[in-house]
Amino acid sequence: MMPNARLSIRIDLGTRHKIGADKIAFLEAITTQGSISGAARSVGMSYRGAQLWVADINKAMREPAVSAVTGGPQGGGAALTPVGAQLTELYRAIEARVQAAADEEIRAIQELAHPITRPARGARSTC
Repeated sequence: MMPNARLSIRIDLGTRHKIGADKIAFLEAITTQGSISGAARSVGMSYRGAQLWVADINKAMREPAVSAVTGGPQGGGAALTPVGAQLTELYRAIEARVQAAADEEIRAIQELAHPITRPARGARSTC
């Protein structure tokens, strides 16, 4: 079986701030989960790490990308601001455009790569 090669993009904003696939997936998880803690769980990170990412992303943008949602019967939560929604849309558009432009080269690199092999049932890993 050949590895499923895909392109991963990171945007360095010229400061110490970087936006990549993991942060975008986290922002999208905030939308689907409605909270930072729910998003953290869904992407497999700690709540503290998620808080740090929110602070970093918000600091990188001119306006916050994530805002707190207060009160209500369900308690508080979090949501993307228009800036956060636009950030995720623009990132996904860049990703799709670059993936399409580099598709042939990615397939060629994939052909050069080792096939993925899975250990036999009951076999021990050497890692």
